[in-house]
Amino acid sequence: MSGENLLAIDNGTQSVRALLFDLHGNLLAKKQVPFEPYYSTAPGLAEQDPEVFWKAVCDACQGLWQQPGVDRSSIAAVSLTTQRNTMLNLDKNGQPLRPAIVWLDQRRAEGVPPVGGLWGAAFRIAGASETVAYLQGEAECNWLRFNQPEIWKQTYRYVCLSGYLTYRLVNRFVDSTGCTVAYLPFDYKTQTWAGKWDWKWEALGVEADKLTELARPTEILGQITPAAAEATGIPVGLPLVAAAADKACEVLGSGCVEPHIASLSYGSAATINTTHQKYIEVIPMIPPYPSAVPGAYSMEIQIYRGYWMVSWFKQEFALREQLLAEQQGVIPEALFDDLVKSVPPGCEGLVLQPYWAPGLRHPGPEARGAIIGFGGMHTRAHIYRAILEGLAYALREGAENTSKRSGVPITALRVAGGGSQSEAAMQLTADIFGLPASRPHVYEASGLGAAMDAAVGMKLQPDFKTAVAEMTRVRDTFEPDPHTHAIYEQLYREVYLHMYQHLKPLYNTLRHIH
Repeated sequence: MSGENLLAIDNGTQSVRALLFDLHGNLLAKKQVPFEPYYSTAPGLAEQDPEVFWKAVCDACQGLWQQPGVDRSSIAAVSLTTQRNTMLNLDKNGQPLRPAIVWLDQRRAEGVPPVGGLWGAAFRIAGASETVAYLQGEAECNWLRFNQPEIWKQTYRYVCLSGYLTYRLVNRFVDSTGCTVAYLPFDYKTQTWAGKWDWKWEALGVEADKLTELARPTEILGQITPAAAEATGIPVGLPLVAAAADKACEVLGSGCVEPHIASLSYGSAATINTTHQKYIEVIPMIPPYPSAVPGAYSMEIQIYRGYWMVSWFKQEFALREQLLAEQQGVIPEALFDDLVKSVPPGCEGLVLQPYWAPGLRHPGPEARGAIIGFGGMHTRAHIYRAILEGLAYALREGAENTSKRSGVPITALRVAGGGSQSEAAMQLTADIFGLPASRPHVYEASGLGAAMDAAVGMKLQPDFKTAVAEMTRVRDTFEPDPHTHAIYEQLYREVYLHMYQHLKPLYNTLRHIH
């Protein structure tokens, strides 16, 4: 039917996808345009020319129109979802003043004055001073203020990638509250910019007039301008409906709007999310993020490097699979399930803690990765399986902490992201959690979530309950094996859960040895 399809633009870490969905959640057409995630001019830096993102959006959309059967007149609205915490400095004309700082960037601001006054005293009493100091050091805006003050002075708007692409599409400095997951003075409880006396203004030093207007998911951000229509081929005047960041959209696209169904994302960062109507901090000082459902909260536990560890393993240990994959014309990861299957559950006592990058509270900034239990029988296949098991252990711990804080037991799992395509990883997840683990019917779950925001916003679906029922379903489900779960239960309870506290003093010592 004319005017009832939805265009979702998904700007991920390594590609942009233009996705056309119908009101039943069917993916009608797709065009993916890869790009280099970042370039680096010094160790730890990760930047990208903003034009790379915009060109990929344009190329993806223009490529979509070349797909068989795609009718632009069938599109009722556009929605946008992007990677989180990729930041840009724009002038009054929306032109970037410097390269974007990509979320993978590891620079830290040094010498930022600590938060003082009553807030500073409160943080000291709560034992949170180091957490706040770590946040201040991580904040890109603090690095910019201290290291590129002229750029900061010229900055008219300091925006997330979603805000930049929204400006290019509708010529307005506006962004969705659902996309505001960054080091910004944002009040995650009210889902608005922080109040005048909030400590975040002092900690981050961002002036209020540098921030964009905010809209809630499902609200209209603007209409596609003639210039954007010419560049992308999207019909001029189509409404751009506010969605949310990629993880939040993935949760919605996986059908996880009830707090007892958890969404696991096996991507560059591995996460577990549950959707709640109440504001609850699973870890003190770490807020729940805005959901793709307006006014709701996405309680998230993140393993920062997550399934990036698969890439690390491929680079460091998988030359054989890379050569075989080249001969067979497949990607190396397609051969990794054979490694998993060659090793028994529990890796014969090899246990991995996946803290290849530190966190804010648990794990804290001192955290390192660890593998314990090595013996003469262990091989690189054991290491690979231990990576998958360690990630699942960490996410299970997050699930248990979430259930404890919310009072809602998790009864089922939905798994999305690149790692979900591994049959071995799916079965292993079900076995470690002791719960059924299902894959969404479409791989592009984040794009589907963005399309669902557009569907509800345009009244093509009356509400999110209906949208989930009509537009999401599971493709397949992996049931836990009781015998294997028993092995994992013992390793998880008696070994994994004790590793961090036992190793934490050593991690702290390592921070001071150079």
